[in-house]
Parts: sequence; C-alpha cells; structure tokens
Amino acid sequence: MGLRKALNAYGNQSLETEVSVASPHRLILMLFDGAIKACNLARVNMQNGAIADKGRAISHAISIIHEGLRTALDKEQGGELAVNLDALYEYMGRQLLQANLHNDPKLIDEVQDLLAGLKESWEQIDPRQMVTQEQVPQQDRAVPLSYGRA
Repeated sequence: MGLRKALNAYGNQSLETEVSVASPHRLILMLFDGAIKACNLARVNMQNGAIADKGRAISHAISIIHEGLRTALDKEQGGELAVNLDALYEYMGRQLLQANLHNDPKLIDEVQDLLAGLKESWEQIDPRQMVTQEQVPQQDRAVPLSYGRA
C-alpha cells in the first residue's frame, strides 16, 4: 500500500507494528501527527539556534506532507476536494521551505495550524459510516447510497 511506504517518512521504527495493523483512516491520522511533531521540533530547534536540526525537522515535515499526505490523495475519486488538498499540501511545503530559509517561526506556526485543522476534520470522519454500494448486502440495496464516495 502506498500509505505504508509513505509512513516511512514518519521515521519511527517503533511505529512499525502500529502501521502494519492500522486502517487507512488511522494511517492518515498518524501522518498528520508526524508532520505536526516535526513542525514542533523544527520550531524548537529554530529558537535554540540548532540550524542543522531545524533543517532536518523541516525536511522531515515536508517529506511527510509530500510523500505521505499528498500521495494518499485519490484525485479521481476525491474530485475538487482532493485537488484543493493537493494545492494546500503544496503550499505547506513551500511555506516550510521559506521558514527554513528565513528562520521564520510564524511560517512554521501557520503550517502547523493548517495541519491541526485538517487533522481535526479527519478525526470527525467515522470510517464505519463510509459505506459504498459494493459493501451493502444485495437485499439492502433498495435505496442507492451516494454518501461515502468523494
């Protein structure tokens, strides 16, 4: 699965077991957590003048956003929402690059706030409610279901 490969960008070996049994919904939450933590670390390193560590943390956050969250988007099924999220993830990456170049913690804070808002929205999604037509038993198909598909 592409998400599992992308979670390698998350970079923590102790997560291997959790990743191997996590649902796709949970994997996305883990990616958000990883990117938020990397932003926190980047900000702390920036404040402490640890330039190399700041750069590694920012690179890690960008990697999670680009190789994890962006890769997980299904632009065919997700339509306009997926396209908009893709653009937002691209924007976040650019902001983090600028934060690194200009030592600007406000840009890290901006990205962190965006990630936190998206994570909160993702947490509101109940994967059990994401039923597709193919998952509904034949006898229950009297009324077509349109929710659950982006």
